[in-house]
Amino acid sequence: MPDPMRPPVSRAALRTAVVWEVLQDALDRRVKATGRESLDVLDTGGGSGNFAVPLARLGHRVTVVDPSPNALFALERRAAEAGVAERVRGVQGDAHGLFDVVERGGYDAVLCHGVLEYVDDPAEGVRNAVAALRPEGVLSLLAAGLGGAVLARALAGHFKEARQALGDPDGRWGEGDPVPRRFTAEQLTALAEGAGLRVGAIHGVRVFADLVPGVLVDTEPGALDALLQLESAAAELPAFHSVATQLHVLANL
Repeated sequence: MPDPMRPPVSRAALRTAVVWEVLQDALDRRVKATGRESLDVLDTGGGSGNFAVPLARLGHRVTVVDPSPNALFALERRAAEAGVAERVRGVQGDAHGLFDVVERGGYDAVLCHGVLEYVDDPAEGVRNAVAALRPEGVLSLLAAGLGGAVLARALAGHFKEARQALGDPDGRWGEGDPVPRRFTAEQLTALAEGAGLRVGAIHGVRVFADLVPGVLVDTEPGALDALLQLESAAAELPAFHSVATQLHVLANL
């Protein structure tokens, strides 16, 4: 039977494969530690369920908090199509007012993916995520990486924008930049530790996937699998954290 956390290799799968692998391992360890087969998972900013639905397919109970009604509607439809509607709950809200819609200390794991880039106060966002955890709970933190944006702008020939991002306090390359804020691995680690967490692992995500020409990956036999293996091998190496498109921090309370 195929692993629901590891979909068939595709260009889209490259973007999340490293995070899936790390997250599933962490949840498996929590299952063994708690003695419960099903965990309570909170997915802040979880949108239409890219992570929530596969987690529910593994048997976990997932609450998704997202400010977009359209995303929550798509989540409901997606969960129903996957046959896990009874294990997925969507509520409208955001990281700032998290405890207006969910309980404190009620979750074995919290996902905070693609959230810190957009909140007014990233430190508060992390503190709220931590406050939702049960003792020994797991936080999965995924955010845009500064170095990946600088490298991407430079390789596209936008050297002034690359230099702007490198020196900007928020890592933005200009007024047209759609991402409000980017982070270094050191900044994300400091946010996690400042909220009382023990950082277990840091991974670079999409180190190569966003830079390799699509035509090469799509036409060369075995290239996609080889690229996935390369991403996995480079993800934990600190040297590649500084050029990753995204950074993933896994930490425990």
